[in-house]
Amino acid sequence: MLASFSVVPMDGPGGVSKLIAEALKIVDASGLPYELGPMHTTIEGGLDEVMDVILRCHRRVLELAPRVLTSITIDDRRGATGRLQGKVHAVEQILGKPLRPMQK
Repeated sequence: MLASFSVVPMDGPGGVSKLIAEALKIVDASGLPYELGPMHTTIEGGLDEVMDVILRCHRRVLELAPRVLTSITIDDRRGATGRLQGKVHAVEQILGKPLRPMQK
């Protein structure tokens, strides 16, 4: 399954980058395939392991901020694996060209 999620600290002072970095430490340490985007993170794995990572991210940020808004979008397709890149490649095939990757 793929899960796209964002954990947004609320009601805290200053920027949120340091708090988001704390959540990404959890995602990275999970060993699951993921992609970090400017507005969300997408992670791939089994339901239980993906939801565990997301909940640990939510709880960690809640330890650091008085309020947290977490949103999750799930794409659960039986037997499908490698969808993190596979979905992008499918669109690129239809277009007949690679799409621009995120700039680093």
